[in-house]
Amino acid sequence: MSIIIAILVFSVIVIFHELGHFLLAKRNGIAVTEFSLGMGPRLLSKVIGETRYSLKLFPIGGSCMMVGEDDDDDSQGSFNRASVWARISVVAAGPIFNFILAFIFAMIITSVIGYDPSTVLQVEEGSPAQEAGLQEGDVITEFQGKHISIGRDLELYMTLHGLQDENVTLTYERDGEEHEISYTADSQTRYLLGFYYSTEGEPEITQVMMDGSLMEAGVQAGDIVREINGVEISTGQDIQDYIAANPLDGSEITLGIERNGEVRQISVTPKMTKQVDTGFVYNLYREKTNFLGVLKYSAVEVRYWITSTIESLVMLVRGQFTVNDLSGPVGIINVIGDSYEEARSEGTVMVWMQMLYWAILLSANLGVMNLLPIPALDGGRLVFLIIEAIRRKRMNPNVEGMIHFAGFVLLMVLMVFVMFNDIRRI
Repeated sequence: MSIIIAILVFSVIVIFHELGHFLLAKRNGIAVTEFSLGMGPRLLSKVIGETRYSLKLFPIGGSCMMVGEDDDDDSQGSFNRASVWARISVVAAGPIFNFILAFIFAMIITSVIGYDPSTVLQVEEGSPAQEAGLQEGDVITEFQGKHISIGRDLELYMTLHGLQDENVTLTYERDGEEHEISYTADSQTRYLLGFYYSTEGEPEITQVMMDGSLMEAGVQAGDIVREINGVEISTGQDIQDYIAANPLDGSEITLGIERNGEVRQISVTPKMTKQVDTGFVYNLYREKTNFLGVLKYSAVEVRYWITSTIESLVMLVRGQFTVNDLSGPVGIINVIGDSYEEARSEGTVMVWMQMLYWAILLSANLGVMNLLPIPALDGGRLVFLIIEAIRRKRMNPNVEGMIHFAGFVLLMVLMVFVMFNDIRRI
């Protein structure tokens, strides 16, 4: 059941993307030969008017095939016959529709369970943050020069960038007024494995830190620590007790990590790491808001996922992530399925909220990825169309076609590699 729901979520996102292309093509008088969900052989197919509507075997994509889209056909109703601005609107419509879908789903979630205000929940007694004037109940609006709208904005910054030095600058709002403060945070340097875990109940890893020892070893959030150097671990408290009795000193240690019921042994070496303590705890819990708040924070939700996707891509280019960290349709469907199973115990409403949450993430992600200026993607096509609009002359169709074909081949190779990684991880 979980796999079926995951495939449905993925299919809705893809078909809405293709619907954007389809509607704008029809609006601009471009003939659509086939509108399909999935790839591979057709399972179901029906011709209505000039368009064949198909459901195909593999639910990992879709298509909106237009006359003249991939050749130099210049007949009436072809893609090439339309004005350059009409073609730009058709190509851009897919990613834009993904952002629209993400906004609609975000409105549902925000209406039901609200948003996560970036409120300070606690300020450490005697900390530099308290001495600088920060108080419980203040709402953080800017941190280290980055605009903060919700608690997860701050969490994203800390996860991807962390604090490299002790100099902290932030802006907070109190009683409708904004205040900017700067202070030198407390810090300490020690050996760490680079992860957070549940301190109550099972010793589940909740977050793996960038460039930490466990991330380099392939450990993921959701894994469970079962052994440390042969010592059995049953709870988060056991981890605390072991490290208290055996402080990390840079020597290699062996961990038993459980994933999907299977325990594997890994060897890792703790890294000397500087830890900067901001001196405060911020909110990640959601609270209800009014209608205008729903509109505002639904847009913030979509912006959050667009930003996180772009920042992750930048880190991939810089080498802070590798292609081994990417997930394709198989991995996505597997994670959504696991998420569904976990949410079932909390009731139907939470299942729906969890599935919508994944749909927002994936829809925004698909929109951003398709706008990348890579041949064969919508973004690559837009580059050629924008050049044509500037030059007022179309690029050589054969050259453009060869570039898009080369890009398509490279994307297929990447997809096969990512799918292999997904299957290996599962």
